[in-house]
Amino acid sequence: MVSQKGIFYSRQISNDKAYANMKIAITAAVLLVSLTGVAQKNTSKKNWIQLFNGKDLKDWTVKIKDHPVNDNFGNTFRVADGVMKVSYDQYEDAFKEQFGHIFYKKKFAAYLLVVEYRFIGDQIKDGPGWATRNSGMMLHGQSPQSMALNQDFPISLEAQLLGGNGKDERSTNNLCSPGTNVVMNEKLFTPHCVNSTSKTYHGDQWVRAEVLVLGDSIIKHIVQGDTVLVYGQPQYDGKDPWVKKAGLKDGALISEGTISLQSESHPVEFRKVELFNLAKYMKNPKKLQQVLDKLKARDY
Repeated sequence: MVSQKGIFYSRQISNDKAYANMKIAITAAVLLVSLTGVAQKNTSKKNWIQLFNGKDLKDWTVKIKDHPVNDNFGNTFRVADGVMKVSYDQYEDAFKEQFGHIFYKKKFAAYLLVVEYRFIGDQIKDGPGWATRNSGMMLHGQSPQSMALNQDFPISLEAQLLGGNGKDERSTNNLCSPGTNVVMNEKLFTPHCVNSTSKTYHGDQWVRAEVLVLGDSIIKHIVQGDTVLVYGQPQYDGKDPWVKKAGLKDGALISEGTISLQSESHPVEFRKVELFNLAKYMKNPKKLQQVLDKLKARDY
């Protein structure tokens, strides 16, 4: 696990609100080493938002590269047997770098996101080698309506989901950063991707991936109950061409945004996409701690 010590302090925060939020997040980070444990009283189900209802995509918006918003080219995103499927059987055997994303209808700032996914079948012909058994959860993202027609990925933080190839080590719930940077190990981290410390998950098994997001302070990636990556201070990368086009300020902290799931040329399924909204607790450290305690000890 990446060290949390001093994770917020490589850049001076210029306003009191951001600093206060960071102090709350530090309290939460110390508390929430893991999000699993012995079953105790469960958090109320009414506080969980089922982003995917298991029946249809009515709360979601599709944006695929080279296609307008809500053009679900090739019926890429679909629902069958209670599962959200990302498929390419109507692509006529050619992917042509038509990377796609499906966006939930609302933006969120502080939350625990839970996804259960699995990779199936074979990658479509001409899909990039790096995209084999590759998908992701895009966090703090821009809206689909603000994306250019030929834009491949939304400006966001990607919790990258990878499947094993049957022999090599390949971690999941990694971090990639299209148009963004983060602070990690007390330094501004600018490489495009970094691996987590997760195990490798081969074959078509279901995997539970979670992300704890506390506004513009701390973000933690969790796989099967183990914290595998920690970073903070998500911010815009002023060198990125899409960031420049959008007129976003280099280094500006990102406190909220869209959540989307990817299509990157390998079939993938999602059977659970749910979220516990923590926004209302962010100004009350004591209550936030209580809620995180319950989430830590919840029964699945």
